[in-house]
Amino acid sequence: MDNNYTLTARITELETKVAFQELIIEELNQSLVDQQFAIDKLQTQIRHIAEKFKGMQVSQVASQAEETPPPHY
Repeated sequence: MDNNYTLTARITELETKVAFQELIIEELNQSLVDQQFAIDKLQTQIRHIAEKFKGMQVSQVASQAEETPPPHY
């Protein structure tokens, strides 16, 4: 009888551990899903910013319209 009780107690303990591990795995999985969503959003924002930078004109010289006429005019 003692052996049967010990075996039942061990099985119950293992079932409890497995249930706890399943819960933790599900929580970790949800964290990964949330992080992937955040990464995807950040990548989209970076792509958008990169496209904006590509469209910008980089020049140290002002355009003709921005130039003031020389003082001798």
